[in-house]
Amino acid sequence: MNSLQKPDLPSPAPRVSDPEVLAGEIIETLTYRIGKDAKVAKPHDWLTATILVVRDRIIDRWMQSTRKAYETNAKRVYYLSLEFLIGRLMRDAVSNLGMMDDVRAALGSLGVNLDVIAELEPDAALGNGGLGRLAACFMESMASVDIPAYGYGIRYMHGLFRQQMSDGWQVELPETWLAHGNPWEFERRESSYEIGFGGSVETVGSYDEPPRYVWKPAERVIAMAYDTPVVGWRAQRVNTLRLWTAQPIDPILLDAFNAGDHIGALRESNKAEALARVLYPADATPAGQELRLRQEYFFSSASLQDILRRHLQQYPDFKSLPDKVSIQLNDTHPAVSVAELMRLLMDVHHLDFVEAWDITWRTFSYTNHTLLPEALESWPVPLFERLLPRHMQIVYAINAHILVDARKGKAMTDNEIRSISLIDENGERRVRMGNLAFIGSHSVNGVSALHTDLMKETVFADLHKLYPARINNKTNGITPRRWLMQCNPGLTALIREAIGDAFLDDAEQLKALDAMAEDSAFQQKFAAIKRKNKEALAQLVGNRMGVRLDPSAMFDIQIKRIHEYKRQLLNIIEAVALYDQIRSHPELDWTPRVKLFAGKAAPSYHNAKLIIKLANDVARVINNDPAVRGLLKVVFIPNYNVSLAEVMVPAADLSEQISTAGMEASGTGNMKFALNGALTIGTLDGANVEMRDWVGEDNIVIFGLTADEVARKRAEGHDPRPIIEASRELSQALAAIASGVFSPDDRNRFTSLVDGLYSHDWFMVAADFDSYTKAQREVDCLWANPAGWNAKTIRNTARMGWFSSDRTIRQYAKEIWRAG
Repeated sequence: MNSLQKPDLPSPAPRVSDPEVLAGEIIETLTYRIGKDAKVAKPHDWLTATILVVRDRIIDRWMQSTRKAYETNAKRVYYLSLEFLIGRLMRDAVSNLGMMDDVRAALGSLGVNLDVIAELEPDAALGNGGLGRLAACFMESMASVDIPAYGYGIRYMHGLFRQQMSDGWQVELPETWLAHGNPWEFERRESSYEIGFGGSVETVGSYDEPPRYVWKPAERVIAMAYDTPVVGWRAQRVNTLRLWTAQPIDPILLDAFNAGDHIGALRESNKAEALARVLYPADATPAGQELRLRQEYFFSSASLQDILRRHLQQYPDFKSLPDKVSIQLNDTHPAVSVAELMRLLMDVHHLDFVEAWDITWRTFSYTNHTLLPEALESWPVPLFERLLPRHMQIVYAINAHILVDARKGKAMTDNEIRSISLIDENGERRVRMGNLAFIGSHSVNGVSALHTDLMKETVFADLHKLYPARINNKTNGITPRRWLMQCNPGLTALIREAIGDAFLDDAEQLKALDAMAEDSAFQQKFAAIKRKNKEALAQLVGNRMGVRLDPSAMFDIQIKRIHEYKRQLLNIIEAVALYDQIRSHPELDWTPRVKLFAGKAAPSYHNAKLIIKLANDVARVINNDPAVRGLLKVVFIPNYNVSLAEVMVPAADLSEQISTAGMEASGTGNMKFALNGALTIGTLDGANVEMRDWVGEDNIVIFGLTADEVARKRAEGHDPRPIIEASRELSQALAAIASGVFSPDDRNRFTSLVDGLYSHDWFMVAADFDSYTKAQREVDCLWANPAGWNAKTIRNTARMGWFSSDRTIRQYAKEIWRAG
């Protein structure tokens, strides 16, 4: 009998949340589970004790949620993602449990400040940027809208690097978020699975039976699970984030150790631990590429083995798998899961190819996050075949199955066949993971309306012709619990005072705030909260960097991964041009402005790291020039993460969403800023298009080429030189950067960046510069009218409710997963 079916086992009494009871439990936990006398306990001791007491309340609801899913035979959703940028968890969990006042009071009675100890919680270093934060928002929303779900990923020891600055250059250091343990997680040693690499494939069976294939890996590791509960709003459901860590089969080769080979004796242990050590190892080398593929297969295989085990505990076979299980692939990182599920169904559970394939493509769905060809992963065939020989056979078998049908049934041309093939034959033969994810899924979704349309026209045009009903749109969203209630409690309280509490459960009820946009008294309260948030950010910048900021200036913020298509370079060049104008025309009434940047560059991305250096060099010159009179400052804040975003987002006056049109899939930072009352300056790219439709053209500042115009310029052979020479401000700014004005120690430091704009300007920085500067001066004019500015920013907050991840998840559940 399954343990969930035992009715006579006693259950512990549910914990209560009375402050006096909480205070007693915190002291007891501090004493008996941490081993500290309250009189000598340090802030980190109080933090851990508080987390453990809160966690006990979560466990009650977690177990109820698990039992409910089992007893109702509910369809489960499994979200596979290489990243989960969850940030700090305590405030989120306490708020979603409805215990914030009680916990604050309990700690206060013990002489402990909740806000102080909450700041000590480390950010979980499990993600890079928007994709990982979206996965975290989705996990919270799945629990909030009562979808039984598991998230699956890797428990990175260091995750993405910690960013420091050395003379303005990015330096990557290990992120040690697990150095003192993680009180939120539970080790699940019973959920361990063997993962293989390399080796050979053998055929077994007699001559009169269909052949069966047995993969005999040369290397094996153990994947072991760690579970973290994910609490939904009002704790309606608690779901599970299951992260895998790697362990060797033999932790130490004792014979080698005793023979004196102490390093060699730990070889297997080190190879296993490397799988879960660092997020996105640099893949500029063959060794880096191999480790990346190993990571992707490692977590995909462990997750699928776990999913199939759970299914067989409840159902007799896999015929019902697509009806009871939905597996969402978050980008191409887990795309190898398509081949792995086929292997498990055929080689381990002995289904034939046709039945296994029918189950596989009906079970998977795939979210595409990029139109950049380099981001649609592909692997050299020799590497893939050496590391995963059985999967290479399966990829070829799937390819044959699809291409034969396409050639005969769909009458596709040779070029179209080459385009849809799982094997790229152009140059070095490579396995196309985007095509594998597309073909192996019944649903393929984009993450904004524009992005979805472009998918059909560009990267997946021929696959769309083959499967015309497969591509659909699910515009991204953000959780309002984290990105309004948690990060901006002052604004949340003001909204509750103005329109009541309905928006807490349904973000679209924020629309009632629209009626307050022109109310001068409400505007003053709204502006006062923004000012307080700006003061908090100014204090953070002062403490960390020694730079003094004036909170009365416009805070103009661009925070996101550093990439040329996101065009931090355009923003920096405009700062240089503005710097020249302020010095040249001191008689004009310039808007005081602080340009703030934050974000990390991939360690091997030279130009992105050079852009960070340029931002810091420009900041050093501008911030120390008395001729500017404090009217312009530039700040690059190191080590961008969720906790830093939670301070920067509520403090923004202007949100920079200036990517090259047609290149940003959606964006979610744009939604966070607007929800918190910032005005957006942006291109018609990603979800900016839909944001304009929702907030209104008068409440957003749009500039630049459209996606169609960008594509047309590239096709016609864009020549940026005449554009640069015709723009006095642009040409002068580029001349200053190229000549070493901002890099006197190395006058040629930024020559390559400037030469790139003159020679090809692929990301349309020069092409959009004049339009961008004109839009920025329009922003200055808007800022000069405080009442008008406040009305626009209030309307942004009021009209952003549709961009809740709850809405997005409900669409996934209804239209893709058929769950809930």
